[in-house]
Amino acid sequence: MKTTTLPKMPDKKSPAGADVRFIMDGTTGGMIHSTVPPYQINKPVVHATVSEFWYVLEGHGEIWRDNGLENKVTTLVPGTSIDIPQGTAFQYRNVSGDDLKFICITMPPWPNDSEASYVEGGKWQPTV
Repeated sequence: MKTTTLPKMPDKKSPAGADVRFIMDGTTGGMIHSTVPPYQINKPVVHATVSEFWYVLEGHGEIWRDNGLENKVTTLVPGTSIDIPQGTAFQYRNVSGDDLKFICITMPPWPNDSEASYVEGGKWQPTV
């Protein structure tokens, strides 16, 4: 059994460009806290081996997801939960002057940054 607290400073940048704080990991998954600065547009990526669940804590943003069958943009506001199934291309952005913050759970655990591949196109021009 583990107990952790949220680190005060980011541990790293995600492949897409968000500030990441590692919260928890285990044999079945991992959990991070992600922060996207005001008006930042992250790079479009796709995961080869993991799926994600997000829960938005603060801010206002948008996420584009394309799984080959469905292509949509979802508004991200506090209380919103979304999934990103393995193999789904996605890109997200902060559309406000405040930080966009969310919890992200990966299943299985995040192996390393080479797991994510950049996607040509995406929905918006990245700023990172």
